[in-house]
Amino acid sequence: MEGDRVAGRPVLSSLPVLLLLPLLMSRAAALHPDELFPHGESWGDQLLQEGDDESSAVVKLANPLHFYEARFSNLYVGTNGIISTQDFPRETQYVDYDFPTDFPAMAPFLADIDTSHGRGRVLYREDTSPAVLGLAARYVRAGFPRSARFTPTHAFLATWEQVGAYEEVKRGALPSGELNTFQAVLASDGSDSYALFLYPANGLQFLGTRPKESYNVQLQLPARVGFCRGEADDLKSEGPYFSLTSTEQSVKNLYQLSNLGIPGVWAFHIGSTSPLDNVRPAAVGDLSAAHSSVPLGRSFSHATALESDYNEDNLDYYDVNEEEAEYLPGEPEEALNGHSSIDVSFQSKVDTKPLEESSTLDPHTKEGTSLGEVEGPDLKGQVEPWDERGTRSPAPPEVDRDSLAPSWETPPPYPENGSIQPYPDGGPVPSEMDVPPAHPEEEIVLRSYPASGHTTPLSRGTYEVGLEDNIGSNTEVFTYNAANKETCEHNHRQCSRHAFCTDYATGFCCHCQSKFYGNGKHCLPEGAPHRVNGKVSGHLHVGHTPVHFTDVDLHAYIVGNDGRAYTAISHIPQPAAQALLPLTPIGGLFGWLFALEKPGSENGFSLAGAAFTHDMEVTFYPGEETVRITQTAEGLDPENYLSIKTNIQGQVPYVPANFTAHISPYKELYHYSDSAVTSTSSRDYSLTFGAINQTWSYRIHQNITYQVCRHAPRRPSFPTTQQLNVDRVFALYNDEERVLRFAVTNQIGPVKEDSDPTPVNPCYDGSHMCDTTARCHPGTGVDYTCECASGYQGDGRNCVDENECATGFHRCGPNSVCINLPGSYRCECRSGYEFADDRHTCILITPPANPCEDGSHTCAPAGQARCVHHGGSTFSCACLPGYAGDGHQCTDVDECSENRCHPAATCYNTPGSFSCRCQPGYYGDGFQCIPDSTSSQTPCEQQQRHAQAQYAYPGARFHIPQCDEQGNFLPLQCHGSTGFCWCVDPDGHEVPGTQTPPGSTPPHCGPSPEPTQRPPTICERWRENLLEHYGGTPRDDQYVPQCDDLGHFIPLQCHGKSDFCWCVDKDGREVQGTRSQPGTTPACIPTVAPPMVRPTPRPDVTPPSVGTFLLYTQGQQIGYLPLNGTRLQKDAAKTLLSLHGSIIVGIDYDCRERMVYWTDVAGRTISRASLELGAEPETIVNSGLISPEGLAIDHIRRTMYWTDSVLDKIESALLDGSERKVLFYTDLVNPRAIAVDPIRGNLYWTDWNREAPKIETSSLDGENRRILINTDIGLPNGLTFDPFSKLLCWADAGTKKLECTLPDGTGRRVIHNNLKYPFSIVSYADHFYHTDWRRDGVVSVNKHSGQFTDEYLPEQRSHLYGITAVYPYCPTGKKKKVSTVM
Repeated sequence: MEGDRVAGRPVLSSLPVLLLLPLLMSRAAALHPDELFPHGESWGDQLLQEGDDESSAVVKLANPLHFYEARFSNLYVGTNGIISTQDFPRETQYVDYDFPTDFPAMAPFLADIDTSHGRGRVLYREDTSPAVLGLAARYVRAGFPRSARFTPTHAFLATWEQVGAYEEVKRGALPSGELNTFQAVLASDGSDSYALFLYPANGLQFLGTRPKESYNVQLQLPARVGFCRGEADDLKSEGPYFSLTSTEQSVKNLYQLSNLGIPGVWAFHIGSTSPLDNVRPAAVGDLSAAHSSVPLGRSFSHATALESDYNEDNLDYYDVNEEEAEYLPGEPEEALNGHSSIDVSFQSKVDTKPLEESSTLDPHTKEGTSLGEVEGPDLKGQVEPWDERGTRSPAPPEVDRDSLAPSWETPPPYPENGSIQPYPDGGPVPSEMDVPPAHPEEEIVLRSYPASGHTTPLSRGTYEVGLEDNIGSNTEVFTYNAANKETCEHNHRQCSRHAFCTDYATGFCCHCQSKFYGNGKHCLPEGAPHRVNGKVSGHLHVGHTPVHFTDVDLHAYIVGNDGRAYTAISHIPQPAAQALLPLTPIGGLFGWLFALEKPGSENGFSLAGAAFTHDMEVTFYPGEETVRITQTAEGLDPENYLSIKTNIQGQVPYVPANFTAHISPYKELYHYSDSAVTSTSSRDYSLTFGAINQTWSYRIHQNITYQVCRHAPRRPSFPTTQQLNVDRVFALYNDEERVLRFAVTNQIGPVKEDSDPTPVNPCYDGSHMCDTTARCHPGTGVDYTCECASGYQGDGRNCVDENECATGFHRCGPNSVCINLPGSYRCECRSGYEFADDRHTCILITPPANPCEDGSHTCAPAGQARCVHHGGSTFSCACLPGYAGDGHQCTDVDECSENRCHPAATCYNTPGSFSCRCQPGYYGDGFQCIPDSTSSQTPCEQQQRHAQAQYAYPGARFHIPQCDEQGNFLPLQCHGSTGFCWCVDPDGHEVPGTQTPPGSTPPHCGPSPEPTQRPPTICERWRENLLEHYGGTPRDDQYVPQCDDLGHFIPLQCHGKSDFCWCVDKDGREVQGTRSQPGTTPACIPTVAPPMVRPTPRPDVTPPSVGTFLLYTQGQQIGYLPLNGTRLQKDAAKTLLSLHGSIIVGIDYDCRERMVYWTDVAGRTISRASLELGAEPETIVNSGLISPEGLAIDHIRRTMYWTDSVLDKIESALLDGSERKVLFYTDLVNPRAIAVDPIRGNLYWTDWNREAPKIETSSLDGENRRILINTDIGLPNGLTFDPFSKLLCWADAGTKKLECTLPDGTGRRVIHNNLKYPFSIVSYADHFYHTDWRRDGVVSVNKHSGQFTDEYLPEQRSHLYGITAVYPYCPTGKKKKVSTVM
């Protein structure tokens, strides 16, 4: 595949293309709209029909297009910013989802776009015109220098012009004025296909769209940009894909960044006749990474760059790699002249040279690639600048392809008087003087630095010298006391983790391991690029004007294997930034620090590491202004970035605006002595503007001090003087960006004369072809080999990051997390752990003693007082209500002595409380008693009235008898709180053996059936025999079989009134493994099939059959999905309830009354309906709601809880809608799912706040609120509490994980980590069932294996929301007080 063959780079000694990169960035801040490819109906474009979800007719290509490895002849263009090789599904199937799509997709801006009512237009065409093909070729060649011969034969263009986002129609509201313009161009030569995405300035005014079915105004999905192969059709695999954006910031940066050097233009290699694992982005600017489903062939960083909060001063302008390092002829002065108006053109200024001088051989074709064949986008030739009439040339002409040198438009002339100059006249400039080296007289002891005790041999020579002289302007002399010898045994951790420690006679020293370099304390991988972050502050006089700035950002990027160093300083005030242009030594420090080393020489980092002080004193001539610059290195951060602080003080000459500074290549001598380096030199620089060109100079004294380890033997052969050759020097300032930039290329070596005819090995002058993350190993003559730097892998010419965390090649111990970094990794301890001394092992953090938990407090007993912990060992005590005292001693308060009861009532004092009961002859709650006139009441009515009066007592669980119209006891009695039912005789006494548990079919009470009806069943005969055996009345703990109306065994059987229960089959035999413990009810399935014939219900309601089933919400419907065990009975699924005009989201079930409850975000209501035949829906809450979503039912306390994601509230009410109250209304952003544990009295809910998602808990009355989970979650949509396993589980649409934890937040574990887009979840038996917006269905997951087991996709394909499980019984257990949070 010619487009990706490894081609050699021309090795020239003249101006490199790295100069081109800053110049490219000096053009307009982003692509001008007129610089898009020509489009419009006059160019033959077809116009897509207006609408919200339109698709073009098939476009049959004259020449097929390769996408990935496949060949396509048809294309479709969609409204929603997408191109495909097949017709699109409905937009609800793809427009609101992350990549990948289920179909082939090329998406320059995938979002919910609507062109209705003239809001923009979508144009498309196939094109073979030379103008379009030529411009496409130049873009591709600029982004893929190795595809220098790419000549497209056809192109396909799609342009979205001034299109708007879909918006809900609101009365009186005008449509948004935010409109987007972008373009996609597909170019192919028959064997390789490339895509260009273009985003002009101000072309992206909205960055994402709101899902139509989110029903939450705060949810906006960022646009997706990328490519999908779309091969996968099932749940378990995905085809390859390439995604460029994931957040709004990354979308915003599309028009500000680029992967081929022109902001707003992006290029990708998308298909080939040769194998292509995935889409490959252009590689100029080191912005060429993105998230992809399969590994790419090289190391990229698009996603990281796009995710950053990008400013125009971003250092990514300088992040270059090996594909940029094409060398161009010319001189810096010529290229930089007039850079205030820069256009990237390639004109014919290339000197024709023999092939061996200007080209290298392609290792695949053995053909020479001439320098003139490597092209970049000729924007000047393609889009003419505005003329005086404000028009542009519509037809882009061809450009001379034999040229490669950049040309510049002539800047506007300086004002005619021409009298404004940096200096009125030039004066004598002192010549360069060499400072003789200082000779050390004695060694000194240095403090050592952090380490890991390896014993590998030294990879590079090291030396140590002593210092006693006072050198330069820094008077600090490093001296240390060696009286107490330190050894590696106790100090090896002071070395770098890439170093080893060695003991010497007087102490220990650290030395970098093989393939690393530095001073032992700080070691970096050889051959890898490096970064510097820092702050710059200054107090200057620019001329006579004071200028101050504090902590502005400095970033530097260094290509270590060829000596290039790029520095960017942002937001320095304009007068100071303009005046600092000549001071290239600010960035030159990094050139010396990481200079390319010639044999026998070492750069600054090899000696000083990452801790040193650089002092400079600069005197300008002829004005003799003096400025002092101090740069202090403060070590490496966790990602191996060097941290540095810079301070600038003094006076600098004034440089007028729009002047540019030019500095010729120079050489400097550095003199080395113990712990210090000095240099003194003079430099000329020129300031130009238009026809003005003035030359000035300054003299610079430099002093670098650092620490060395003197214990190791010294290397006497190390030269005391080294020469730094600076081949290329650039200084640029952009007033709009407010960024000051320096670029230098450095080599350090012995002092030599200029006339040295000996050929230089490419490793020593940076002309090799190794990857920027590779080391160059010199061979004989000009031969060399390339080896990827430590932490990277490849052949040396192409290297990609090695993920040590994924491969296991890391040293992170238990309870730690490995985090991959470019070329390295780091370890972080999990929450609750901290590093041990080895910095790899994580040990448990011992929590501070809590007197309230360990019992060391002095408070009264727990039933009388509470202990409040205040941190450390401090606490306080407070008596509980009903007690009095200081908290340490609490006594019961006798409320009866305070006469709180009614005079006609009796008061009963209890510890911490009291109760009142009306005396005989009165009825009421004890606080109010009314004379009882019950002479005419029946015994049932009397008992009923008395029980109603007592029911008001806290915790009361009295049974209120049910009477008929004549006042007699109804034969069937049911307890209103427990759910138990039984038969009574005419006197109200329970008939033995008739009691049934909650949720089961009540007993048949009344006259016994006639013998002719049917013979007794096994269950009935067994029950009759046992009752006879028990003497007619069984004890509470004796077993009596429980039968239904037809005589069948009820599936759930229990010992009397106890909580010991089990499941039985149809013959009454116990199902093994189902016997439960108190408080837990097993899940039993029906023992017999349900009857087949039922009365005809109302048209929109289909009652469910008996057994366990799922209910889910879908738009205006509630669906019914039965279970056979845990398997989905998809063929029996049906619609349970249709509510026209509703949008049903949350749903839950009351097992006591067989009622289903739901929230309606369209009607802003909460409603319910019985599952019995002929039941009608009933609205129970119809005010004070905006977007009610999650819903949970407490069947024990007869209470419901819900979330409102617009009002940001959590509320509760009784099941009839009464006694409504707000539990929480603060610290909520997007509350969604809610779940209740009625047995333990806990409430749980999720908040999918994108900035800080969390899961919280409280008691059911809103007390003891706390955060349960707030780490490693994204969009926790679904939440369920499993009463059987007692686990709280959630489904996260952000992390794509299904996870569970104990109610207190401990024991967290992942069940499944590759969900699609879950919305709601419910647990039943050994399975989870969740609704999924990606599949528009119900998906089942096994709890134990975490595997997908099945899915149900309704015929009507739209989003499913809430889901709940309906059991044929109620989970039982003794509820706890609501004030207790587990």
